[in-house]
Amino acid sequence: MNLEQKWLEDFVALALTRSFSQAAERRFVTQPAFSRRIRSLEQALGLTLVDRSCTPVELTEAGRLFLITARSVVEQLGDAMRQLHNLADSQGEMLQFAVAHSLALSYFPGWLASLRAQGEPLRSRMVATNVGEAMLALREGRCDLMLAYHDPEATLQLDPQLFPALSLGSSEMLPVCAADEHGQPLFSLTSAEPVPLLAYSSGAFLGRSLGLLLRERNLRYVTQYETAMAEGLKGMALEGLGVAWLPRLTMRRELASGELVICGDARWAIALEIRLYRCALRHKPFITRFWQRLEKLQAR
Repeated sequence: MNLEQKWLEDFVALALTRSFSQAAERRFVTQPAFSRRIRSLEQALGLTLVDRSCTPVELTEAGRLFLITARSVVEQLGDAMRQLHNLADSQGEMLQFAVAHSLALSYFPGWLASLRAQGEPLRSRMVATNVGEAMLALREGRCDLMLAYHDPEATLQLDPQLFPALSLGSSEMLPVCAADEHGQPLFSLTSAEPVPLLAYSSGAFLGRSLGLLLRERNLRYVTQYETAMAEGLKGMALEGLGVAWLPRLTMRRELASGELVICGDARWAIALEIRLYRCALRHKPFITRFWQRLEKLQAR
């Protein structure tokens, strides 16, 4: 039997609220996702735990019996995690970061180095992932902090009351391509021919921002390649395969060396804001202290 801890926590929340919508809100997931997880728990057990025919929902007899076990397991795991965190605190605090791929190499190392240079002692662990997975990790407590570009158009927003953020800086996304033997762009956004586009995969944040710009500017293009990662698009652009919109942070060296050149004016730039997020419902003392020190550093 393969049971996930989050399913048990979901079930305990449902038993407490007797409402799928309220329990989903407590668990920071959408109601359809929450319902699927309860179904997965029932399927794993081979039992019906919830009577969905009444409002508010009721637990079945099997559900009431299983609730005793679920609560016990959740409490034991919670106690174990608190002991482990206390042990980690005594050995030195370790912050868990979920970082968007586009910032994991281009921004995160330099940011940590700057904090240390300002006297901020910091031990950290970083997982590079897409923004959607990073959001889920923050909601479920699998990371302490999330670093990503701010996405005002995201379909899944973070409630600022539950997930406060600090603005760490800004950048921009620019259209670039390889250069010819004279150092000029291989491609032009004003050409009569469709632009060979190196695109972000559907659903990627940078892709949503780019798609909005392309629609506003009515650019004619043919998609030559797709990937969710800016680094992947950079590699294809360096090979001369098309035009990619890349964060400036991702291609500083290539722009300085002339391997990549900007092939559009300021109208084609996309502003980006870098934000650090935490969950206000998580009360680890060392996260709170770190956040407060960051606020003081920014106030200087």
